Amino acid sequence: MIVPQFWAEGRVQFREKKKTVTVRRFGWSDASEADAQAQADARAQEALERVLSGEKLVRREPKIPYNGADGVPIREEIVARHGDTIITRNSYGARCLNTPDVLFADVDFEERAPAMLRSAVAAVLIGVFVFIAWKAKSAWPSVGFGIAALLLGPLITAKLNGMLRRASGTPLDTALMRTREFVAKHPEWTLRIYQTPAGLRVLAMHRTFSPGEPAVAEFFRALGTDPVYVRMCANQQCFRARVSAKPWRIGISQHIRPSPGVWPVNPERLPLRTAWLEKYDGAAKAFAACTLLETLGSGTTHPKARAVQELHDDLSRATAGLPMA
Repeated sequence: MIVPQFWAEGRVQFREKKKTVTVRRFGWSDASEADAQAQADARAQEALERVLSGEKLVRREPKIPYNGADGVPIREEIVARHGDTIITRNSYGARCLNTPDVLFADVDFEERAPAMLRSAVAAVLIGVFVFIAWKAKSAWPSVGFGIAALLLGPLITAKLNGMLRRASGTPLDTALMRTREFVAKHPEWTLRIYQTPAGLRVLAMHRTFSPGEPAVAEFFRALGTDPVYVRMCANQQCFRARVSAKPWRIGISQHIRPSPGVWPVNPERLPLRTAWLEKYDGAAKAFAACTLLETLGSGTTHPKARAVQELHDDLSRATAGLPMA
């Protein structure tokens, strides 16, 4: 896990007759801006040489904070450091806990109907459409049905999905069942279960983990962990948990200023950011990012995991009895 303090952009250019090639790359450092600039210049020069040799590379590296970042460190403002656990401010203003070895899983409740159900409904409607056309020996009588099917298909799917959910339990019930089944198969684990506004957050307490080890992949699979979160853990070699409210859930509709909120921002525009954050932080105090539900498993706790858990619970207000956002 790398969350640098300093960032810079390097730009190099090659000119020959009518040909001009310009390449830009970022650099980063925890030591100084000068070190970040030196790395940026070196990365830009290396990329230019690869482009000139015929390799197809992007000329300008995208400025991405976290989601989608591949091979570039987390680009967010560092709010606080607690050993190797780092609290950052993400691109929409919420604070996030980043840890290299304390395992969090992020499980989202899927409100949309499963793909298999959507496909089955579509197949039935298409079959009826074809049957009507065949019986009528013309496609025209079935045009009206085809239009109706397009309109009614999503409604039918949603109705069936609701019936299936009621029969099998709520999304929360399903997610908790998966978690309990995992613990039943792995009784040596200790899992701390939190509810979030859109799902579950599960924290492993019994030992530390490397993001790339097989036990983590098995854990993520068994719980139905959000695939985007799984990919980001692999890309950034860390685990992550949002510990303050999402702005739009607490009445703040305006995006973090200046927009986009990718760090760092121009010093001249920092007052805009400061004003927005004062409003956001003031409103966020009345909300929790998650709520503790229960602890499962052996009860064994690792000192490092316990320290991260205490920090997480304090920042997220997981036991404060506040509304979640």
